[in-house]
Amino acid sequence: MSDSSAPNELPARLDASLDDLSALLPKMRALSVPLARLGDAMLDCWRNRHKVLIAGNGGSAADAMHFAEELVVRFRKNRRALAAIALCDPTILSCAGNDFGYDSVFQRQVEALGEPGDIFIAMTTSGNSRNLVGALAMAKSRGLTTAAFLGKGGGAIGGTCDIELVVPSDDTARIQEMHKLLFHTLCDWIDAKHGTT
Repeated sequence: MSDSSAPNELPARLDASLDDLSALLPKMRALSVPLARLGDAMLDCWRNRHKVLIAGNGGSAADAMHFAEELVVRFRKNRRALAAIALCDPTILSCAGNDFGYDSVFQRQVEALGEPGDIFIAMTTSGNSRNLVGALAMAKSRGLTTAAFLGKGGGAIGGTCDIELVVPSDDTARIQEMHKLLFHTLCDWIDAKHGTT
């Protein structure tokens, strides 16, 4: 049973998290150029009736699904639906993992769904997920534009994609929070451009 007389450390932890974010947020402005490149690439993709494929593992899988649903359905306002697929169907993941190994779970889907003119976006805080490395290689071989939301210096994926957004942090939680900031900013901008997509 907890001692109600003991000081609660949670406020101090919140303060520490807020201090971390306060230090990190100004550094995110350096990603405005690659963010704009990704936004323009996405608009061009949809104008040409292509699609965006997004993948990640664990928390980044949740972010991939979050990002895709805000493109397909809506972010702030109604606009036409935009073609985006999160490669996170558990039946496909478990089937590919069982039959070919977990390193192939995204590569197999890119092989099935990816076409020249599409965009493949990898979301990974470490940049070292082997299944995303393989998926990116498949995407390149099929003529897709490749992009990645990264952290921790970019890892093995860093320097291999057409467009990279590398959060300047080694803290997984902070990187995930900044990935959300980046894709929410993209969704907000896409909403504003909806008449030209």
